[in-house]
Amino acid sequence: MSLSKNTLKLITSLSQKKYRQKHNLFIAEGIKVVNEFLKASFQVKYLFTTDVSLFEGEESIEISEQELKKISKLKSPNKVVGVFEIPKEKEINLENFTLVLDDINDPGNLGTIIRLCDWFGITQLVCSQNTVDCFNFKVVQATMGSLTRVKIIYTDILTFLSETSLPTYTADMEGENVYHTSLPENAVLVMGNEANGISKEVNEIIQKKITIPRFGIIKQTESLNVATATAILLSEFKRGLDS
Repeated sequence: MSLSKNTLKLITSLSQKKYRQKHNLFIAEGIKVVNEFLKASFQVKYLFTTDVSLFEGEESIEISEQELKKISKLKSPNKVVGVFEIPKEKEINLENFTLVLDDINDPGNLGTIIRLCDWFGITQLVCSQNTVDCFNFKVVQATMGSLTRVKIIYTDILTFLSETSLPTYTADMEGENVYHTSLPENAVLVMGNEANGISKEVNEIIQKKITIPRFGIIKQTESLNVATATAILLSEFKRGLDS
């Protein structure tokens, strides 16, 4: 079966958020990433592959290498392009440890943070409405399948922060040294925009500010990448807990 012009147009359009929302679809590529979504029972719209034997039991569509290149967003296409339905957003849990993102813009950062949530057992990630779409292709690929195991909710984070009974924390250069701080098992950690940090409105309702100290002799490094800072802080919140 060859690719129709309409199907090619649909897949190409999914590069843009408005069309992902319109069609309720997103793209994943590569054997590992696609298999993660299949194992997690995401609904498949199309499964295009140059080798149908890789996906026995799935209704896959065999296409040529040339056709794969037309729909792939990778420099080196890896045998399969999957088009999946975006699942319905789940309800927020106000009781468990939650990571909140305030206007994270970079897809690579969001993808890495989703993987960090998966690694540290954070099952819920709450994002501001202006945070990059988690079904952006670059985010999907960067998560390496962790997107299937982390519940991601886009909402008004000011409302969420005002409703939770958990203590709220954020990273701040003027905050308390995280290595000298007693951290609770359940809390809300807010991480801010790459350039501007958390918004003024969010900053005003955060209860506790913590910082990752600099140990260099000169101490001229301006700041840490948000994903790197998130990794360090999640590690500290999880310190001492059984794995």
